[in-house]
Amino acid sequence: MLDKLRTHLAHADALPTLAILGLLSGLLAGGVIVLFRILIDSLQMSFLPGGDVENYEGLSAFWRFSLPALGGLLIGLLFQLAGGAQVGVVHVLERLAYFQGHLPLRNMLLQFVGGAMSIISGHSVGREGPSVHLGAASGSLLGQGLQLPNNSIQTLVACGAAAAIAASFNTPIAGVIFAMEVILMEYTIAGFAPVILAAVSATAVSRLAFGAAPAFIVPPMDMVSLLELPYMLVIGIVIGSLAALFIGQLQRVTLFGARFPIWQRMTLAGCFVGLCGLFVPAVMGIGYDTVNAAMLGELGLGFLLLVVAVKVLATTVGLGLGLPGGLIGPTLVIGACAGGALGIVAEYLFPGQVASPGFYAMLGMGAMMSATLQAPLAALMALMELTYNPHIILPGMLAVVLSDIIASHVFGRDSVFLVLLRARGLDYRSSPLAQALRRIGVASVMNTSLVTATRTLSRQAAEDLLIGEPLHVLVMEEGQPVSLLLAADLARHLVTHRNEAEIDLLEIPAQRDDIRPIGMQATLQQALDEMDEHNVDALYVTQIGNNKIVGTIARQNIESHYR
Repeated sequence: MLDKLRTHLAHADALPTLAILGLLSGLLAGGVIVLFRILIDSLQMSFLPGGDVENYEGLSAFWRFSLPALGGLLIGLLFQLAGGAQVGVVHVLERLAYFQGHLPLRNMLLQFVGGAMSIISGHSVGREGPSVHLGAASGSLLGQGLQLPNNSIQTLVACGAAAAIAASFNTPIAGVIFAMEVILMEYTIAGFAPVILAAVSATAVSRLAFGAAPAFIVPPMDMVSLLELPYMLVIGIVIGSLAALFIGQLQRVTLFGARFPIWQRMTLAGCFVGLCGLFVPAVMGIGYDTVNAAMLGELGLGFLLLVVAVKVLATTVGLGLGLPGGLIGPTLVIGACAGGALGIVAEYLFPGQVASPGFYAMLGMGAMMSATLQAPLAALMALMELTYNPHIILPGMLAVVLSDIIASHVFGRDSVFLVLLRARGLDYRSSPLAQALRRIGVASVMNTSLVTATRTLSRQAAEDLLIGEPLHVLVMEEGQPVSLLLAADLARHLVTHRNEAEIDLLEIPAQRDDIRPIGMQATLQQALDEMDEHNVDALYVTQIGNNKIVGTIARQNIESHYR
C-alpha cells in the first residue's frame, strides 16, 4: 500500500492524498509551535518583572546587558559544539533548493533549543523564524518517515511553514500566502489545498492552547478622507528605503561575521544587543508591547525614531552574526514605529485632517514586512489578521506595493532571505521550468517496460527477452547496469543475423545510452540535474529501501513532459 501511495504522490494531480497529508502536517507543526511558545512564555514569566513576557524594560541595567551577553555566549558554545549546523528560514530555503526539502531532525532540535534561548535572553529577534524552521521540519520529517517522493516532501515543507506562521501569529491566511510567496515562490492549485488545510489545523491547535484573540488589541481605525492617499505614497517611499537599509546592513554584517568562529560572533552579538538594551530597553525581546503602544498612539516622536534606529542596529547585528531568531517580528516593530512617527508628522502638518498616528503605525508595520520579505500579499493579509481591522486594506495596498517597488527596483534589493542565502554562496532556483519539474516525481514519468540482461547471452535467451515486447533492455555487467538498449534494435539484429549463436549487447548495432541510478523519491528536476552532471541521457530508477530496479527515465521523457 505504501508503494502505491508513493507512486500516486509522484503525480502532480494527487491532490486528495496531499490534502490529507497537509492536514496531518499542520496538526504536527501546530503542536510543535505550541510547545515552543509555552516553553518560552513560561520561562520568561518566571523571571521578568510582573510575569510579563515583554517586560525586559523592568530589568535592572546590569541584567539588561548581562542577559543578552550571557545568552549569546551560551548559544554560541551550543552551536560550536553542534558543528555550526544551520537553522532558520534561510536553512529551509537551502534544503528546498539543494536537498529536495529533506530537513534533518538534528537541526530542528538545535533550532528549538537555540531559538528559545535567543528569545528568552532578550535578543532583538522574533519567534517566527525558528517557528518556520520547526514547522517546515515537522512536515519534512513526516514525509521522510513515510519515504514519500521528494515532490510531496517539498509540499509538506510548505505546509509546515504555513502552519508555523498561522500558529505563531493566529494568522491562517497570512501563513498560506507566506508559504507560497516566500517558501515555494509560486502559486499552484495543487499547492494551495494542502497548505490551506495545514494552516487551518495548526491555527485550531494554537487557538485551543492560547485562544483566538488577535496579536494586537487596538480600536478600529480608518482614514479621515481619501485626500490622505498621497501621504500613503510618502509612507511607502520612506518605509521602502528603510527596508533597503535594513537588508543591506544585515548582508554586510553577515559577510563580516563569517570570518569569526561561531561562539565568538554570537558572544559579540549578545554583547552588542546588551549595550543597545542598556540604553534603549524597548529594543529587547520580540517587542509586541512597543508595537501595540505605537498603534494606540501612546509613544512620542523622539522615542519612536530612537527605537527605529536602535532596533535596526540590534537586529541586523544580532541576526547577521548568527543568533538563531526570526526577523519578521523585528520588522513589524521597526515598521510600526517608523509609521507611527510619520503619522505624528502628518498630524502636525495637517491637524484634524488625517487619521491617528496609530493608523499610520499599522501601515508602516505591513509596508516594512512586505518590502523586507518581498511578499506583499502575505504582509497585507498579516496586517489585517493581526489587527482585525478591514479598513486597513485600501491604504495598506498602496503602502505595501510602493514600499516593495522602492526596495526592489530603486535600491535593487531582493528578499532578505534570498540575500542571506547568496551571502552563503548559494542561490534559490525559482525559474518556472525548475518549479514545474520539482512538482513531478520520476515515478510518474518513468518507463516500466523494461527487462535486464547480461552483456553476452545466447540467441535463445535473447529471443526470450523479447517475448513480453519490452521497450528497453538494461544491460548488466558484473552485476551493475552499464547501458540502456532499445529492445527494437535487438529484435532487428536477431532477424538480420539468424546464424549468430551468441549476442554481445554492447557490440551489436543499436541505440544505447550510458546510464546512472536515481531513487524513486526523486523529482524530474533531480533527474535532469543528474543527467547534466554526469553527461548521460538516461537513468534507471531504484525502489525505496531495496534498490530494486523498477524503471528507466530518459531525457526525452522529461523534455516531452514539460513541453
